[in-house]
Amino acid sequence: MKAPQPKKIEKTLEIHGDRRTDNYFWLNDRENPEVIKYIEEENAFADFMMKETEDFQEELFEEMKSRYKKDDESLPYFFNGYWYMVRYEEGKEYPIFCRKYKSLESPEEIILNVNILAEGESFFEVGSVAVSPNNELASFSSDNVGRRIYSINFKNLKTGEILPDQIFNTTGKAVWANDNEHVFYIRKDESLRAFQVYRHKLGTDSAEDILIFHEEDDTFDVNVFKTKSLEYIFIASSSTISDEHRFIPSNNVFAEWKIIQPRIDDLEYSVEHYEDEFYIITNADDATNFKIVKTKIDNCRMENWVDVIPHRPEVLLEGFEIFRDYLVLEEREKGLLQIKIIDEKTKQSYYLPFSDPTYTTYIGINLEFDTEVLRYGYTSLTQPSSTYEYNMKEKTTTLLKQQEILGGKFFPENYISERIWADSRDGKTKIPISLVYHKDTQKSEDTPLLLYGYGSYGHTVDASFSNVRLSLLDRGFIYAIAHIRGGEYLGREWYEDGKMLFKKNTFFDFIDAGKYLIKENYTSSRHLYAMGGSAGGLLVGAVVNYEPGLFNGIVAQVPFVDVVTTMLDETIPLTTGEYDEWGNPNDEEYYHYMKDYSPYDNVEAKNYPHMLITTGLHDSQVQYWEPAKWTAKLRELKTDDHLLLFKTDMSAGHGGASGRFESLKEDALEYAFLLMIDKR
Repeated sequence: MKAPQPKKIEKTLEIHGDRRTDNYFWLNDRENPEVIKYIEEENAFADFMMKETEDFQEELFEEMKSRYKKDDESLPYFFNGYWYMVRYEEGKEYPIFCRKYKSLESPEEIILNVNILAEGESFFEVGSVAVSPNNELASFSSDNVGRRIYSINFKNLKTGEILPDQIFNTTGKAVWANDNEHVFYIRKDESLRAFQVYRHKLGTDSAEDILIFHEEDDTFDVNVFKTKSLEYIFIASSSTISDEHRFIPSNNVFAEWKIIQPRIDDLEYSVEHYEDEFYIITNADDATNFKIVKTKIDNCRMENWVDVIPHRPEVLLEGFEIFRDYLVLEEREKGLLQIKIIDEKTKQSYYLPFSDPTYTTYIGINLEFDTEVLRYGYTSLTQPSSTYEYNMKEKTTTLLKQQEILGGKFFPENYISERIWADSRDGKTKIPISLVYHKDTQKSEDTPLLLYGYGSYGHTVDASFSNVRLSLLDRGFIYAIAHIRGGEYLGREWYEDGKMLFKKNTFFDFIDAGKYLIKENYTSSRHLYAMGGSAGGLLVGAVVNYEPGLFNGIVAQVPFVDVVTTMLDETIPLTTGEYDEWGNPNDEEYYHYMKDYSPYDNVEAKNYPHMLITTGLHDSQVQYWEPAKWTAKLRELKTDDHLLLFKTDMSAGHGGASGRFESLKEDALEYAFLLMIDKR
């Protein structure tokens, strides 16, 4: 079967006196039948070229699926008189949200059975479920396209009736006021930016809803939330580098909204409430890695903030939890997350002990102030996700729930994890890499290794367990995560050194990590593979332009690859809000810097590795046409005979297929691709 090659229609794009020719610009019209025809041809070609792996893909899918507990249930948590949990039934794809009154022995009440709502839908996702303070009503949001545009509905939990109220074009989140008849929600604009907060009164037409706040700066998004105390409702307005919070009492929806601290460039802060004070985590006063302050509610401007946890240059403060007698911190030092407990009475502090060389831990759901018990989560590359209960007074730990890995073939002691530090090209920077492999896997130039990376938005990809990944590890692969600049693995400066006019550090760190793994005999270029999604797709796309011979193959998931064109189009979702991440190409310096690394703009006539590129037709974050155009240009110019496959999910968006197990088919395709080309 011959590979598709769409027609070329020359489109000249000019700015700053620079001209770019984009022969595949026309692919950005999903209403054009020729566009759909090309995408379907690419899907058919990918299916044809992967036909020899069909049985293997099915084997992988069933293998992955078999490790999951089919009738699994989340760990219950107690809130406002009820125990809440989410469970799955065997043979069903979607969750069931339920609760039990006062005791886990009480009869179950089903709040929402998503399997019923999803009947007949090719895609269905619930955004949020929220129960009213009087426990009688619930809001729930859903998306049946995949573009993360949610409709909000309401249900009477006493009668089971779905109420006539319906709100469209929202982020999916609804926050109940304490009067049980008003909710606050967020609408999206044409570019899908969260920009307006509305108040809705149950029993009224949503066309009559009251606009509470309109964020006019298109580099900011808005959020709405209720504090842990349930006493205040907040509207947070945030850009990449600045925040502004306003609030009202939850008991009075008609109160005047008060601002804590008006927005200032480079001032970030987030807020929690306890008694007569707000606790704030912020980078104020050059606290690069953040600090915690507190302030009286009636006098909360920045000049009145008092340090609770001062800034420490060597420690990134990621979060905190307030209890009556304890303050619990989520910290990151030398890349590793730690949980620090401070006794507010004695002022003594200590860290919870963790032993894996690389791992993830986090503060869990803790809804009570007056308790000595902390819930926290822990996972590593070899340890399944676990939730623990820690008694801060007695200093005792109880395992509440651990992810079950069915099939009887998984034993943690059969896997080895490491953390190593790669040399970067500047001779000074060390790049952390987390690795995991089966104990029987020998490191050598013949060992296949999959290197994963992201490196944007300050998002850190921590070392966590994946039962899907076992299908690679058990077949002799090493799996590695490169903690490259652009994330916050080594603190805020690690992020700052991988964004804007330092973005290339992200790509070079990944390349240097790959070269170090080869140098240390973990693998060789013949068996080295790269994977990344979204901004991680940008990463692998840029890397194969810089060093096409370093990898034998790449998997680019929903990749952001047409950087310049996208960042010049303010109608596209996320564009204006991301100027602080990538820069604004309307500025000539940023334009040329972006153009110099943009994967699509730098495709050349040369050999490329094997490539599997995936997307969703309804993707709201990285539009489908970016990988479509990239694939077309690669087909036109590449000089090798390596596989180039482009697979589009015609009914999904940025997050892939909906349902509990359907997404495993995507994993099976990717793993079959890697294992197939490694044997060639």
